[in-house]
Amino acid sequence: MAVSYRELGLVNTREMFKKAMEGKYAVPAYNFNNLEQLQAIVTACVQTKSPLILQVSKGAREYANATMLRYMAMGATALAKEMGCEIPIALHLDHGDTFETCKDCVDFGFSSVMIDGSHHSFEDNIAVTKKVVEYAHQFDVTVEGELGVLAGIEDDVSAEKSHYTNPDEVEEFVKRTGVDSLAISIGTSHGAYKFKVKPGESVPPLRFDILEECEKRLPGFPIVLHGASSVVPKYVEIINNYGGKLDGAVGIPEEQLRKAAESAVCKINIDSDGRLAFTAMIRETLAKHPDEFDPRKYLKPARTELIELYKHKNLNVLGSAGKA
Repeated sequence: MAVSYRELGLVNTREMFKKAMEGKYAVPAYNFNNLEQLQAIVTACVQTKSPLILQVSKGAREYANATMLRYMAMGATALAKEMGCEIPIALHLDHGDTFETCKDCVDFGFSSVMIDGSHHSFEDNIAVTKKVVEYAHQFDVTVEGELGVLAGIEDDVSAEKSHYTNPDEVEEFVKRTGVDSLAISIGTSHGAYKFKVKPGESVPPLRFDILEECEKRLPGFPIVLHGASSVVPKYVEIINNYGGKLDGAVGIPEEQLRKAAESAVCKINIDSDGRLAFTAMIRETLAKHPDEFDPRKYLKPARTELIELYKHKNLNVLGSAGKA
């Protein structure tokens, strides 16, 4: 039986994006797979009074169970209320690859879904995106589409090479599909290994010229950036110091993300940074306390670090703090 996201205390992204564009900030879209990640995300956003998009990938649904995730989202809205700040929270499917996956999420109480048809031809991408929009809009669920392909690997998303979004295609795509927001490719990338840079080299800058052209073609329309983790060097260093092996992991400089957040980009996806912070703290705790076997003892420091990371993102990168 289908469940409405409103029964779970969730909202869709329409009003969130409208306010973000007017306020020149981006709503954080944080991925989660387990309880501790969810607690950290909600706590950080409540403490900074930030709107929030909880993201679940197809792989996360398989890992955590669709029914369990529904009640975790319901718990997230209840937790925010209990903490004294009813921030708007959306539950969003990240990189849905088929109509069936998107439909299932709509039926299970998601308030927003992404259909990623970017690996299809332009016409096939339009066709599958339009089909998802027609179904989701019956239930007032918002839909994100994608044009352009991001390189890298994160969860179930994999591409050898990226290709930038063609601004000449965005108007036709949005008009023919009816999507509520559009993810574009301007040089971000999935995973912790976003670029191949040699020692002393800088990360290539994002293609703000493409972003600006898309803004001109779609005035007032919500744009989304995927693969926007900065791959915080501190966490990479901790992981490597305590037995990990992350050689050459680099991400998007935060000042570039702040610039993007002041444009039509009103949703920025961050996943890898959370994974790195979580893993770094678990590795450090277990290395310093090799006799520890209580998960609460090594997951608690990881959760605490995640809260600080997400608060920093909201305050200093996305500009979403105080906007709930």
